[in-house]
Amino acid sequence: MRNDKKRFIYMVLLGILVTLALNIFIPGKTWKMLHFYDFLISISITLMVWEGNLRIDHWLNQKYPWITMPGKRIPVHLLLSVGYSAIIIFSGSYISNSFTNSLPISGNDFLKVTSIILAILVLMSVLLLTIEISTQFFRHWKSSLVEIEKYRAESLQAQLQNLKNQINPHFLFNNMSVLSSLVYKDQDKAVEFINQLSKVYRYLLDNQNNELVTIGEELIFIHSYIFLLKIRFDRNLVINVDVKKEDMTRLIPPMALQILIENAIKHNEASSEYPLTISVVSAEGKLIVTNNLQLRSQHESGSQTGLQNIRARYQFFTESPVEIIREANFFVVKIPLLLSK
Repeated sequence: MRNDKKRFIYMVLLGILVTLALNIFIPGKTWKMLHFYDFLISISITLMVWEGNLRIDHWLNQKYPWITMPGKRIPVHLLLSVGYSAIIIFSGSYISNSFTNSLPISGNDFLKVTSIILAILVLMSVLLLTIEISTQFFRHWKSSLVEIEKYRAESLQAQLQNLKNQINPHFLFNNMSVLSSLVYKDQDKAVEFINQLSKVYRYLLDNQNNELVTIGEELIFIHSYIFLLKIRFDRNLVINVDVKKEDMTRLIPPMALQILIENAIKHNEASSEYPLTISVVSAEGKLIVTNNLQLRSQHESGSQTGLQNIRARYQFFTESPVEIIREANFFVVKIPLLLSK
């Protein structure tokens, strides 16, 4: 209704409708007495009522917004709109009748008939105003939902990127420490270490903006990552990976598996006397990571940042929970394998 052309058409049609209605309900009026200026007067009054109410609505939008102050807006808007409409309709009818004598009555009858006219036109004005206000309210409400969803999506994306960024500094520091000692002991292994490290960081660069990757892509990265770990821990660490072929196209957040492996190493002893064994298998639509539980004698109390990271990232994509099971001798984490859309 805000469109100027459409609004003008609505006002003309309403003015014509009001004129025809008055011709039916006012005693003494006949179709022969209906003139062009009757329609013109009715359309003019309709225009003033409608446009005035729109100005009132615009002014009240600044003083009492619908979204934040609906309780105050309704009574103030109703009082101003009905009062304004009544004044315009009554005064317009009185002035036009003084010049055109379009109402075939006089004296006290004029006030009585004018009251009827006033009631009809005010009722129609309130009806139109209700439609206008409802349309605006729905428009503002819809716009607010769009904005909320937009900010929510941006917030979630920022949180997701923040969770990803937590991985890289710690991961780089560990591998640079290993490499710095390796270059003096075995240059050939150092070259291969650099080669595998470059593959790992190529994966990070290629997937830094991806929210999900396939298991197959993650496992290619994990094999390079395991090579780096084997250089660091040698026989003290055993990692077995057995993922079903049909699960290779399922999806997980990038580096989720790396976090689980790193978490197991961080909290458990890995020595020649107590080797740490980590298994990665897929079953029943889940990726299951299990390690023997042999906590470090002076292990960190642990903020569980890694597990919280994975849980938070999965909340963006599914309601299926990340399962964490701690038994006497084993620690198990089950993460959902997501279906591609």
